[in-house]
Amino acid sequence: MQGKSRPPATAAEAISRMDQYVALGLIGQQEVAQLLGLNVTDLTCLGHILGAGESPLAAGDLAGLTNLTTGAVTGVLNRLERAGYAHRQPDPADRRRVRVVADPAAAVRVFAVYEPFYARLGALFATYSPDEIAVIADWFDRATGEMRAHLARVRSGELGSAAP
Repeated sequence: MQGKSRPPATAAEAISRMDQYVALGLIGQQEVAQLLGLNVTDLTCLGHILGAGESPLAAGDLAGLTNLTTGAVTGVLNRLERAGYAHRQPDPADRRRVRVVADPAAAVRVFAVYEPFYARLGALFATYSPDEIAVIADWFDRATGEMRAHLARVRSGELGSAAP
């Protein structure tokens, strides 16, 4: 498939559009979390758990993916277990570690909420060439790395306080 002609955009315009998308996404995640009886952090972690599929994540892996401390992940897992969305199971290769597995019925509920949106995104991606999709995917990978680096600076106090 050929990519279609796109209007020119500057980096500043792309960042502005990204900011709009992220802001709307944050509101959307809050609404989906409420619909599912979760908070946004727990929903984000559940998304990673579901995304792991047949290769369940260790709690430490989840901490790394979300940039949360292991203590915070413990709290998340406790809440997800109480809500019936996930459970811990011993790692068969190392009994000292636990893996996190989504409850199948809960996964169905979550997928029912997200599937219509992902179908819309799939239709949107169908308007891009494979090369364009590769650029988009690369950008998201690299931007995620930049976000992690920025969060590390924020958490270290290197950027100072923004409070008046």
